[in-house]
Amino acid sequence: MITLYDFELSGSCYKIRLLMNILNVQYKKVNVDFVNKEHRTEKYTKLNPFASIPIFEDDGVLLRDSAAMLVYLAKKYDKKNTWYPDDAASVAHIQEWLATGGGEIMNSAAARLVKILNYQLDLESLQTKAKATFKIMDAHLANRQFLALDHPTVADIACFPYTALAGEGGIDLAPYPNILKWIGRMKRVPGFIPMPGIPAAA
Repeated sequence: MITLYDFELSGSCYKIRLLMNILNVQYKKVNVDFVNKEHRTEKYTKLNPFASIPIFEDDGVLLRDSAAMLVYLAKKYDKKNTWYPDDAASVAHIQEWLATGGGEIMNSAAARLVKILNYQLDLESLQTKAKATFKIMDAHLANRQFLALDHPTVADIACFPYTALAGEGGIDLAPYPNILKWIGRMKRVPGFIPMPGIPAAA
């Protein structure tokens, strides 16, 4: 049985819950008190010295990075091999967006931490960087349905939560209509589940 060390309001944890639900993978959830920094206690730094969540265990495999977890889940549990296909071009395009999901889009995540948990960061700078990323994403999505391939992949899941949660960081997505359409498409993927701040499709 998979164990996911989880925080309900974390977009990074939600990525993993979302893909496991889509793939119908059973797991055990251990709630971590992120607000009070439980993830930085010795109990959790033994599992992940980088002191971040989610943390993931499955059959002796211990993972500390959400992108790595998405790849692992897709390769082990996606019998149709659509969420992370094997051909070189598909892998490369997916990896590009996995990097974006763990890189530039995290400016939106950090802006959210400022707004909802009062983190002492430069909110205006984070919002400006996030908007620049969303402008690129919006243009990329102008003539395509999904980020990496012509169907949803782990690339979309990697980028989805902190894009959809941008409003909680004070970032309006109205100027990015193609992103809004993409968010709608993601909500219609079979097995989609909501999280606080990301409601199910109307």
